[in-house]
Amino acid sequence: MDCEMVMQELEALGKERIKKTYISNGAHEPLFGVATGQMKPIAKKIKINQPLAEQLYATGNYDAMYFAGIIADPKAMTEEDFERWMDAAYFYMLSDFVVAVTLSETDIAQVIADKWIASGEELRMSAGWSCYCWLLGNRPDNEFNSNKIASMLDQVENTIHDFPDRSKASMNNFIYTVGISYLPLHDQALETAKAVGPVEIRRDKKKSRILHASESIQKDLDRGRLGFKRKYVRC
Repeated sequence: MDCEMVMQELEALGKERIKKTYISNGAHEPLFGVATGQMKPIAKKIKINQPLAEQLYATGNYDAMYFAGIIADPKAMTEEDFERWMDAAYFYMLSDFVVAVTLSETDIAQVIADKWIASGEELRMSAGWSCYCWLLGNRPDNEFNSNKIASMLDQVENTIHDFPDRSKASMNNFIYTVGISYLPLHDQALETAKAVGPVEIRRDKKKSRILHASESIQKDLDRGRLGFKRKYVRC
């Protein structure tokens, strides 16, 4: 399948209701409104195809950009490629659920995520923290430096309320992910969550959303999910 054929298939799967939902979350035209689950049959036919992924991502169409992440070959991508993808990621569903997810399957994930966290740019910071969430929720605990993760928890505790909303949301999710998926620092994550308290996320024309990492951790503890690791990061 070439780029044009994939675009035609995606367009045929578009739903106005889903399109409106994506737009309410920050997407803008062009987009079709394809449910992510509906993309799986196309992905099965294509499998991994980095050149096609690059073509689709370059269209600027949200659905095509999301699908590009599904068929991308992360290990074939360089730091420059990820920076280019981030430059085009204009809202959090691209930065956190396409670029950060794809990055998390590489050997250079932490190096790039660290740079993004330190960048001062809202979506890059959000993607950096999100990448660590994907990493911690998938890879064995022994792949991480516990002193580094502990330092990151301290950073979140001391700065989260000073950052832009998308960054705050990802930082809050980092506390939760460490608390559930990274056993060496479960106790510290719980303490951090309590110290941070409620995190307010303001949304355009919508009521503010209040995040509670401590409550989210406790809910998963009650469900017996301590130590949870997802088998796959991408769809």
